[in-house]
Amino acid sequence: MKPDLRSAWGKTVLVGDGAMGTYLYQKGFPVGISYEELNLTSPEVIEDVHRSYIEAGAVLLESNTFSANFDKLSKYGLESKVEEINRAGVRIARRAAGENGYVVGAVGSIRAGKRANLSAVELKKYFGQQILALLEEEVDGIMLETFYDVEELHLALRTVRKHSQLPVICQLAVDESARTLDGLSLPEAFRILEEDGADIIGFNCRTGPNGIKRALNHLQGSLVLPVSVYPNAGVADYVDGQYKYGASPEYFGEMALTFADMGSRIIGGCCGTTPKHIAEIAKALQGYIPIPLPKPTSRVVERVQIQEHFSDDNGRIGGEPTLVDLAKERHTVIVELDPPRDLDIAKFMKGAEALRRAGADALTLADNSLAVTRMSNMALGHLVQARTGLRPLVHIACRDRNLIGTQSHLMGFDALGIDHVLAVTGDPARFGDLPGSSSVYDLTSFEIIRMIKQLNDGIAFSGKPLKQKANFVIGAAFNPNVKHLDKAVQRLEKKIASGADYIMTQPVYDRELIVNIAKATAHLNIPVFIGVMPLASGRNAEYLHNEVPGIQLSDEVRLRMKGLEGEAGRAEGVAIAKELLDTATEHFNGIYLMTPFMFYDMSVQLLEYVWEKSGRKLSPLFR
Repeated sequence: MKPDLRSAWGKTVLVGDGAMGTYLYQKGFPVGISYEELNLTSPEVIEDVHRSYIEAGAVLLESNTFSANFDKLSKYGLESKVEEINRAGVRIARRAAGENGYVVGAVGSIRAGKRANLSAVELKKYFGQQILALLEEEVDGIMLETFYDVEELHLALRTVRKHSQLPVICQLAVDESARTLDGLSLPEAFRILEEDGADIIGFNCRTGPNGIKRALNHLQGSLVLPVSVYPNAGVADYVDGQYKYGASPEYFGEMALTFADMGSRIIGGCCGTTPKHIAEIAKALQGYIPIPLPKPTSRVVERVQIQEHFSDDNGRIGGEPTLVDLAKERHTVIVELDPPRDLDIAKFMKGAEALRRAGADALTLADNSLAVTRMSNMALGHLVQARTGLRPLVHIACRDRNLIGTQSHLMGFDALGIDHVLAVTGDPARFGDLPGSSSVYDLTSFEIIRMIKQLNDGIAFSGKPLKQKANFVIGAAFNPNVKHLDKAVQRLEKKIASGADYIMTQPVYDRELIVNIAKATAHLNIPVFIGVMPLASGRNAEYLHNEVPGIQLSDEVRLRMKGLEGEAGRAEGVAIAKELLDTATEHFNGIYLMTPFMFYDMSVQLLEYVWEKSGRKLSPLFR
């Protein structure tokens, strides 16, 4: 009778299996399908892969269930088959492992390194559903693998421990920074997981053998538990229409001994590895007798010093109250001015100066709104701040930049002293002036808010330390022009929970709706800037009502604007806006004015009207 899994790795180094997806891809199964569904549709194929690793020398098999959770399977319409797929995966692996092999139930990260909009409650539910199905098939243990942050791994591990005391192997995916995505050093991460009840902690995916070796170097002298390692076969390259990995089987054999000497008790392979790689690992470890782990040394863990943000350099508006601070004390007005579609900024800068003189508290600049290409709001925001002293508030859309570009962009904002931002999803590119361009959407507006907050903690999106904290004040967009206002407010509450500091609404053209918004948001503890956009003409009114997402005009407003053009249209548009401001200023301290067609004189008139109503007298310096 074979020993239990804990006893087995206490006496020898166990050889794990290699990649499942790589093998299936080589067999002709395309990328983009659910490989886990093959447990039901092609069980003989999955069993053949498992047997090939057993024949190569593996003694520990992972079930083909890495992505067999509700969230991942729902993308293929398979959410009703979570239990069935997981149970089938264990049975298939058990047949291949035979009497002498071990089977662990594979559970992968659900977030997968992204700030997915999934609550802790949802994650626990999905992990629980999958883990219970695996346990019901009497696996020898559970492997939690390819987790980028300790927070999610902690949830998964606690879920296992709620139902079972079976061995649990926890594996992080880290890069050369040797930090988790949530900014923890490896010794800190290992300590937390050890306290949570992990039996083995290690690494898989994201890097090859050398990268994992560097990660292990950070842990030498502090290891309490044995380690597991499942490196990739180097970095994937796309050659002649196929993904190929460069690390040879012989290289894996050489590195296996190094890993074993560094405390590893389970060694296998991840992406790009094949039975040949596993055969070389098994060959290298034949007859290897592991030495007991040394007692941890009491060394001081190096911590990265994060400086507070210095606000008196690089042109920052040091010491000024934020818009959030101002809105708590008085009426506060943000004015939007669209960046130009061409290279001429003269009129834009003239408008910015006029708005400054009229007492605007901030100038907000959209990020290619309606997917129409405009000048960079970063560049213009910096120029406005430098030339006029007016505070820039820049929008940042999820549409145009991937995670890399988004962080780079925000780091640039910080360097320029632009600290007020509005996080928006962004209109799809296909509706703009370059419909052939791609929409990225690596992030949702919820996720980008959370990530900007992470920068304020001095931690990059990757988990790397930034050596200095950013000081962003983060706004979130709100569309109240909906049938069910209560549901829209619930979505807004989630944005606030993600870290939003203030709210800016779409333009509202109904005084009764303004009152209803005030009632619906009265419980919120952050300022709401109610949107008001003066209409420029009857045509402008009809266009906004019929063709612009998120904007609805009342029948009364449309009737008043019908047929009006030129100065007459703009005059009536200002008159309507003033009536809206009568109600808005009664219920909100925050006012958000949107300037149509660069008619900044209209916004100036409305600014003066707000100050007149609030009794605010501007300093002569404004003039």
